[in-house]
Amino acid sequence: MTRHDSTAPRFTVLESSVAPLPFDHVDTDQIIPAQFLKTTVREGLGRGLFDSWRGQTHGGEPFVLDDPRFESAQILVAGENFGCGSSREHAPWALLDYGFRAVVSTRFADIFRSNALRNGLLTVQVPGSVQEGLMSRAFESPGALVRIDLERQVLTTPWGEEVEFEVDAFARRCLLEGLDPMGYLLAHQPQIEEWEAANPQPFDTRECGAA
Repeated sequence: MTRHDSTAPRFTVLESSVAPLPFDHVDTDQIIPAQFLKTTVREGLGRGLFDSWRGQTHGGEPFVLDDPRFESAQILVAGENFGCGSSREHAPWALLDYGFRAVVSTRFADIFRSNALRNGLLTVQVPGSVQEGLMSRAFESPGALVRIDLERQVLTTPWGEEVEFEVDAFARRCLLEGLDPMGYLLAHQPQIEEWEAANPQPFDTRECGAA
């Protein structure tokens, strides 16, 4: 059994160019196809990210991961209902391994959003007008920077607009501290043990059928 790695880079403020993915209802099988799910190791999954779309053109443009204009982007701007489909945790793993720290969309599938936040990938939900503006600006001015301040829960667009976004309070705390939920519990182990010592079992576990 491998040791659980409960740490991740702290997410405080991210300033990066963006990679535009102008498709709605992108599902987890498109994010990371099934043939890459044989591993439980996260490293290397980035090579399979959007594998079935690599090498194709869309509207005369190369696919975003094949386009050198966006190769340094750490923020993916996606269409509506990103991450729908099956609940595979490999989807956020692949995005993170490729180098993305955040995904911006008008709506996320609930299970994908939960998996993403638990693994250190920030999901930022914005109004359609902001998403469209970010998408257009990415194509018009590759390299234009977006700033995401998780402490303030504010995304600042390249044209200076500040957009507030919501994040689950516990997920936000874990991201700011660079911990996953297990890591958060381990970090509070002394307090847990102190509470357990002060609150002994109120009943004999043998009464529940324990050997």
